[in-house]
Amino acid sequence: MVGGGLDYSAAFQRGIELIGKRWTGAVVKALIPAPARFNQLLAGIPGISDRVLTERLRELETEGIVERLVDPGPPVRVSYRLTSRGRALEPVLSAVSDWAESWLTTQTAAVG
Repeated sequence: MVGGGLDYSAAFQRGIELIGKRWTGAVVKALIPAPARFNQLLAGIPGISDRVLTERLRELETEGIVERLVDPGPPVRVSYRLTSRGRALEPVLSAVSDWAESWLTTQTAAVG
């Protein structure tokens, strides 16, 4: 049923669009255990291209979810870590993962 006082606020919609964007969840999930360098993320997220990883990291940095850390070296090293805002997504991603494991079959997940 649509309507009836349901809250489809702009913030809710923006949040769903952000975490639902392809590869965003995988990037955030990969950073939950510890900060990582670009190539570590690229190797740890099967199927993501370097172009898309770059885009997602920039978007997440703009949203204040990921922080880019530069170690001047030498050599210069860049790594990424979750901010407190990004860490707050951990239970959200965990809940989505649990729901998918319970309710989506492998075939359904591949189709949708």
